[in-house]
Amino acid sequence: MKKTILIIISILSLISCSKNENKIIKNKQPLNPTVKIMTNLEMIEHVKLAINPQFQDWVLFKNGTYIIFDHADTIKDIHTEAIKQMKEFGPVLAGGPAGDFNTITLKHTEGWIVAGHGYGMYTYVNPIEMENNTPNDLEIGLFGRSKRDLDGNQPQIIYTNRNNK
Repeated sequence: MKKTILIIISILSLISCSKNENKIIKNKQPLNPTVKIMTNLEMIEHVKLAINPQFQDWVLFKNGTYIIFDHADTIKDIHTEAIKQMKEFGPVLAGGPAGDFNTITLKHTEGWIVAGHGYGMYTYVNPIEMENNTPNDLEIGLFGRSKRDLDGNQPQIIYTNRNNK
């Protein structure tokens, strides 16, 4: 009986330690000191250069995912619509369409756009965010997809660009 109780206590202790380790890891800064976190202002400036100027109505989220609205004049509240779409199409579920992506190299600014599930939804990735100095499309795409997942699970709008007709 005592042996069984000790085994159970040991297992519970391991589970508790495992949970605490995950919490610590999530709050750590990147292990590679060359990897940087972009400021909101830096993100906004790069995304402005990444978007085709013909699209004037878009919303940018904290981790670099943005949604372009090509018929924003028909939307009553663009913020509410952006949050709704981000919650629907942002989170990445294993085996679902949100896991698919396409990586596009930008011409007017540094970095890449990761496109995927959700019409008009893209995620900006800057080279300073990557651990590898010469990342391939798979690394960029997976990183961009993880950023979109963060935005989908905790959507926080940092910028809205509106065409004031």
